[in-house]
Amino acid sequence: MPNWRELLDLKFYLPVLSNLVRIVFILLFAYVCTRALGRVLRALRDYAVKVMRERGGVPEYELAKRAETICNLARKALFAVIWVVAGLMILKEMNFDVRPLLAGAGIVGVAVGFGAQNIIKDVLGGLSMMLENQVRVNDIAIINGKGGLVEEINLRTTVLRGEDGAVHIFSNGNIQSLSNLTREFSFYVFDISVSYQDDTDAAVAILREIGSQLSGEEPYQSAILAPLEIWGVDKLGESGVTIKARFKTLPGKQWLVGREMNRRIKKHFQEAAIDIPFPTQTIYMTPVLSPELRNELKQVVREVLQEGGAGNPRKA
Repeated sequence: MPNWRELLDLKFYLPVLSNLVRIVFILLFAYVCTRALGRVLRALRDYAVKVMRERGGVPEYELAKRAETICNLARKALFAVIWVVAGLMILKEMNFDVRPLLAGAGIVGVAVGFGAQNIIKDVLGGLSMMLENQVRVNDIAIINGKGGLVEEINLRTTVLRGEDGAVHIFSNGNIQSLSNLTREFSFYVFDISVSYQDDTDAAVAILREIGSQLSGEEPYQSAILAPLEIWGVDKLGESGVTIKARFKTLPGKQWLVGREMNRRIKKHFQEAAIDIPFPTQTIYMTPVLSPELRNELKQVVREVLQEGGAGNPRKA
């Protein structure tokens, strides 16, 4: 043990102070590297979007979503590498021998690799989604029957935010079905039913008029990519005739246009006296009486008839 004279000597603390200074320098260097790397990735993202925009063929918002998704994924992976290396350097400065740690990590990695097939499957699934541009951050998608806004795409998981605020997390390797509702453009499909007594040509004319009105008004004009497409009478149902039509819109704007279209359809059809059939249900109620109550009712009816036949007024 060091004696009290050594403890008072500043030279005793110089190695410790030197190690602390190097540790602080390593942390600062790792922080600067992450900040610089973030700026470089953002610059690469902007440059890639600019190059692909000049080539044409793909809308700019599609390019931005894809570049943002890939940039976020690369940033997370590179940040993890930087801080793992910084942690190993700090352990070395604290006089820990990291060579057995690295060797043990390699052996553990091999052992884990044999039992981590699901993790590898998830990572490969995430990479394939990125490379094939199946879904991007801020897309609205339906994954395994659950719909919502894509908030995160990681190497192992994809995170959806439902319309009720619920967060749905899916392993990339377990995604069996994926429907992207906002890739390049979207459609809002209308199934409008009218009664058999009404003129379908008049109903179609009203739909075209409403579609023309929406195409000339904001905020719907900037969201609509093509005029209303009416396919005609699609089905002869039990209670009415179904007319099918659709609007082509910007990604994610189909519900904005569709809700306003539905509101105006109801209003204009009502003004034109065009009925929109709705299901009705008739309920027959049969009273269930006990034998005793039935006999009492019969006796009361007999007494009333007898009194009425005798001409006597009924007593209160």
